[in-house]
Parts: sequence; C-alpha cells; structure tokens
Amino acid sequence: MWKLHFAGFAVAAGILLITTSAYAVTDLDEIIVTATRQDQSLADVSSAVSVVEKDAIQTGRQQLGLDESLTRVPGIFFQNRYNFSQDLRVAIRGFGARANFGIRGIKVFVDDLPATLADGQSGVDDIDIGSVGRIEIIRGPSSALYGSASGGVMSLYTEDGPDTPFAEARVTLGEYDHQKYQLKFGGQTGKLNYLVNGSYMESDGYRENSRVEHGLVNSKLRYEFDEDSDLTLIFNLVDSPQADDSGGISQANVDMDRRQAQPRNLSSNAGEKLEQQKVGWLYRKQFGENHEIRVRNYYLWRDFMAFLPIGSHIRFVPDDGVVEFDRFFFGGGGQYTYTGELMGRPNQFTAGFDIDIQEDDRQRYSNDAGIQGALSFDQLEEAESYGFSLRNSLAISDSLQLTLGGRYDVVDLSVDDRFLANADQSGELDFEEFSPSAGLTWGATDSVSFYFNYATGFETPTFTELANPARNLDVSLGGFASVDAQNAESFEIGARGLIGERVYFDIAGFIMEVEDEVVSVANIGNRTFFRNADTDRNGIEAAIVVDILEGLQLTASYTYSDFEFDSFPTNMAAEGKMLPGIPENQLFAELAYRHDSGFYLSWDVLVVDDLAINNANTAISDSYEVSNLRAGHRLQMAGFELSPFIGINNLFDTKYMSNLRLNGFGGRVLEPAPTLNVYGGVSVRLNY
Repeated sequence: MWKLHFAGFAVAAGILLITTSAYAVTDLDEIIVTATRQDQSLADVSSAVSVVEKDAIQTGRQQLGLDESLTRVPGIFFQNRYNFSQDLRVAIRGFGARANFGIRGIKVFVDDLPATLADGQSGVDDIDIGSVGRIEIIRGPSSALYGSASGGVMSLYTEDGPDTPFAEARVTLGEYDHQKYQLKFGGQTGKLNYLVNGSYMESDGYRENSRVEHGLVNSKLRYEFDEDSDLTLIFNLVDSPQADDSGGISQANVDMDRRQAQPRNLSSNAGEKLEQQKVGWLYRKQFGENHEIRVRNYYLWRDFMAFLPIGSHIRFVPDDGVVEFDRFFFGGGGQYTYTGELMGRPNQFTAGFDIDIQEDDRQRYSNDAGIQGALSFDQLEEAESYGFSLRNSLAISDSLQLTLGGRYDVVDLSVDDRFLANADQSGELDFEEFSPSAGLTWGATDSVSFYFNYATGFETPTFTELANPARNLDVSLGGFASVDAQNAESFEIGARGLIGERVYFDIAGFIMEVEDEVVSVANIGNRTFFRNADTDRNGIEAAIVVDILEGLQLTASYTYSDFEFDSFPTNMAAEGKMLPGIPENQLFAELAYRHDSGFYLSWDVLVVDDLAINNANTAISDSYEVSNLRAGHRLQMAGFELSPFIGINNLFDTKYMSNLRLNGFGGRVLEPAPTLNVYGGVSVRLNY
C-alpha cells in the first residue's frame, strides 16, 4: 500500500515539475534566515533549513499543536498532539523520538530565548501558536551553534505588531467540547512596536480522562531608540490547572473501546497541572556599517505537579507516583558580529557566549489511589551550561562561500539528596565538549545552490534520564545512573532553488554516526529508563512547492529514514534493528487554493510508514494515512475583517495511533487518535 501511494505521488510530482515553470518566491536572497545566528539569505545557508510563515501556522487552524503546520517540513516527525499531559513529541532526524514526555535532542528557542533547559529537556506547553509569526528549523547536528543539540533547532518568532494598530477576537469550537478563546492586539505607536495575545482553551478530549484547561498570555514589546539600536521585552504567562493523562492501552483494549483510558491512570488520577512565568529582554546595537552586538537575558519560574500511574498497587516497587517541583531557570548571552571584508572578499564573523542555569527543587510522594501521600523523594537538582562559539562565513568567490564554526561547552549537573532513608544519592557529573562544523555553498546559477556540510553534535542526558534505578526494579531513587553523553558526526549534501518561476525544491541527503546515543530501554508507569547504544543514520529529505495555477499551490515533502542500532551492549538482540518511534518513509502533500476575494480551501494528507514500538522490533505499529480539510473566508466590512473558518480532522475516519509509548510494559503502549471530527470558528479584527 505504501509503495503504491508513494509511486503515484512521485509520478504526479514529476509531471508537475515538467509542465510548470513558476513559483511565488522569485529570489531566494529575499528569504533571510536568523536561526543560524548569522543573518543569511537562504541561498547562502550550508545546512538543511526550513522556514514556515504565519499564514501556514495560524490561518484556519485549530491550533492544538505545532505539528498542524510543521508536518510539511521533511525530516521532522510528530506524535502526541492529543495528550496535553505528555506534551508534543518532536523528532528531527530521529532525535527526540526516545522521549515519552517533553522534547530531547532538539534546541527550542522562542524569540531568541531558550525553551530548552540547561540539562537539555525542552517543552512547548508555553508556546502561543496564536501569535507565532515565523518558524525556522535547522535539521541536523547543531552543537557548533547552540551546544547540546544532536537533532537540530526549532526557532519560533512572535509576530510583530503591524503599522496600523489592531484588535482581534477569535473563537474556536469543536467536538469533544473543545473551546478556545483568543484576544490579540498590537501595532506601532511612535518608536514602540507591540503585540499582546491571550488565549484560553478547554477540551474534554477524545479519550476518557483526557480533559485539559490551558490559559496563556504572550507579549512582545520592541522600542527603537534609533535606526541602529532597539530593546525587545518578552513576557509569557501560563496557567494550566488540568491536563489529564489517559495513558497507553493494549491492542486488545483498543479493539474493545479505543476511547477508554488505562484503568491504572484512572485509579491514580493521572495528569498534571502547572503555572509558569517567563520574562526576558534582548538588546541590539549596531556600530557603523560593520559592527553589531546583541545581548539577551531571561528568567523563568515554573511550579509543576503530576500524578503518575505508579502506586502501592505495584508489588515490590517503592511508591513515588506524585511529582512536584519548583523550577528557576535563568541565563543570558551575547553575540558580536562583524560584517565586512577578509582578504578583499565579503566576510561575516560572529563570536558569542551563552550561560544557562537551572535549579529544580523536586519532591516525590506516594500516590494513594489518586491522593498525595507520604514523602518518598526530595532532592535539589542543579544544571549549569556555559558555551562559547565562533563562526565565520567567507565568500571565496562570487558563487562559492565557506563557513567554519566551533563551540566549546561545559555542562555541570549536580544532585543534593535530602531524603536519606534510602542512603545518600547525591552526586555530580561534568561534561566538556568541543563541536566543530564546516560548510560549503555553491551558487550554481542565480536561482539554484548546492551545499555540503560536516557537522557534529553532542547531547547530555537530562536529570530524568540519569535517575538511578533501585534494586533493578525500574524505579528511580535519585542520583545518577551510568548514562554517558552522546556524540554525533554527520556528513550532508543538499540543493535548493527555483526551477523557472513556479517550482521551488529542497533536497538533502545525509549519513550520520552516533556514539553512546541515549536510548529508552523501559517504560513502566509513565517512567522511562535509559542506557547507551551506538546508532547509524542514513536519510533523504525532499520538499517541493509548485504554483500550479494562479491561487492554486501544491506543497509536498518526503522523508526516508534508515536508522539502525549498530552496537547495543545491554541489548545485543537489538543490534541491526531499526530505531523505534520513527517511520522509514513519510510523505506529506497539501493542495491549497486561495482566491483574491479572501476565500481559501486546503486539503492535506500525511502518509506514515510502519514503525517499531520497541528496541527489539518485536512490536510494530501499522502504517496509516490521515487527511485533513480546512476552509475559510476573509470578509472586509467597513474597518472590520470578519473571518469564519471550518476544518475537518481525519477526513476519511482513519483508525491510527496518535502516540506510542516506546518500550512500554505489558503491551500498554498505544494511544488511539480521534476519528473524524469537526471544528469551526470565527475571528473579528478591527484596524484603527
């Protein structure tokens, strides 16, 4: 079935490439990428980079998760849109798939401030999709730019306020009692540009015990002192008093009732609640035509509580199924850029530093049938990350550019154990790493460029991945287990550009070796445990955008992932098997129509190949095809803009899994996705 669908798409794409000759983007130099920490045109970037703009992120979307707009990007795979307790799982080139909650192996930034902690764990529950104006994704090891980042970088940017001030209200309603209310305003007043967005969402969810309530406020204020300097202030508030966890179930239970929750999750009152506040600022100053400095500083406070399906009903296992922590995360950095000439050729040199410090005051308590019980775990976790980087891009000739970079990082992790009934688990770990990179870009024509790069990446285990199992019972007592940092080495070749004026293409191929990859080996009661293994990765990523007719556009992407265990000392049976959680083939296609009157219609389909659920590949999740439809209209009415919209998720009622709990216990690994469901809404915008 997969091969038939892919062959059909390949033929169709080939015909389009031959018969069309125009594309909306007329010059790659017009697309400026900033996630590389140098302001570069896309044509000059010597790595795989994708850019997604505001219209694809916001227009007509239900805005449940970033995957709604980013599935079009090759090399990236999402799961878990519908379980807000576990958070969205994001994998780039396979890195991040091991996480059953949160994001690993990928650096995430919002408005140049980190959403990735000092120990390497990221989350997206504070990202305000309703105000995201642009997303840039670097695919592949990026430690030479950002430190601990094996898989790549996701950099999100809040939209700017327009020249004409506005206020906008948006309401979205959908099945499963989904409700989302949004109020946004912004504009330009003198030297001040501002954007403020607030939203509140609640939903009962498709499955039992999956209710969520989530409130968020995000704001960006930028004051321009003069044309050479500005100060940007960021404020972000999150209040999520409820995010229930329905848990993974077995295939037998799926066949019986795919909407049921895991009984243990019900009896344990599984779910989480959190409050978070984040504030940061960024200052930019340009000195003359050649010199620029950027300085940033941020502070984050997070109060978190979760009930996990671990309790005294699990025989011989210490009970610590309630988790609480108070987090303080702060830091900053600076960057100096010189843009001028070297040996008479255009050159750009950048030097920067980053300091990130994380303090988690963490406790665990017994989960007595969904009620918090006695203290069983108490420790202070501290992570400090220091990095210094250099990067230089030199135009060797009018068509050839060489980019060299390197970064030195120091990461210190420490645990102060304050619960000594099971002995002192205090400890310290230090990591030091130098990460080089090199890239070459050749502008073969005015509209087509080729690139080659060598990149390295390293990644330290997070605190939750270092937890020491007690008595081999897969239960953390704190302290550190013997999990080493992983290192990746990648070679990549790619091309991007325009064919005529209607076809844009982007293709990349890579080979990668990873030593001591941090690998999930067990998942019991929502707790995942890890060891090291060596892996090999070979892949191809391709994307195409075709303007078929005026207003009618085809977007398609294909990802081939040949990822295998090379050496696995603690599980030799897994050697040669494919990495779990990543499909070998993935295809996305979208046909979108937009009329000058304001009407738009979009239909997309995602085809996902079989994928392994465990390291030994003895459990396989079937391939699936899921399709979505959305439509809307923008009506101008005497200063108002009225925009009704409607969407159908899972148009053909496919029965598939939205998430898999890798290496899960007892076959309880499946999280069924919703069947066909409808949402709709309207936004009203006033320009004044």
